[in-house]
Amino acid sequence: MTAQTTDIHIIAKLSAIAIVLHTAEFFLPSPIFGLKPGIANIVVLFTYYYFNVRSAAYVSLIRVFISSLILGTFLTPTFFLSFSGAIFSLGCLAIASYCLKSKYFSIYSFSMIMSLGHIVGQFVCVRLFIIQDNGVFFLLPIFIIFAFIFAVINAYIVDKILRVAKSHIKNDKIYP
Repeated sequence: MTAQTTDIHIIAKLSAIAIVLHTAEFFLPSPIFGLKPGIANIVVLFTYYYFNVRSAAYVSLIRVFISSLILGTFLTPTFFLSFSGAIFSLGCLAIASYCLKSKYFSIYSFSMIMSLGHIVGQFVCVRLFIIQDNGVFFLLPIFIIFAFIFAVINAYIVDKILRVAKSHIKNDKIYP
């Protein structure tokens, strides 16, 4: 197998893990409607750190589309909320990774940037297509606070996974 084929297989496996996590999270109860920890974003953040933004985009978008098909939410408001959150999150990650020096910013910073992008993307989608009233933005600070809390937890998990993965790395590639 070539290195590129191996990378594609790893990205496919990461996408499958993200799909399973997203699907499981869909069924978790939430104290506030729409408030979820974003555990599938752990896989996206890991993919970004292990590969690059493009690979993270593949994992994130594959997760959104396949999960929506599995859950029966394709082309529903739930799908568009997930899709807009993913697009904004990936856009923020791409801009941040291009503009920010990783020696000054940690995995926690990038996780918070992604989380903020996800929440803003979802609120823009809600405002434009679901609740056409600016009053919806009064909820934004609450969601941002929880987004940052979940972002720190997710980054901590990714940091631990990356530390374990380093022990299995040969020639900069992870092998089982």
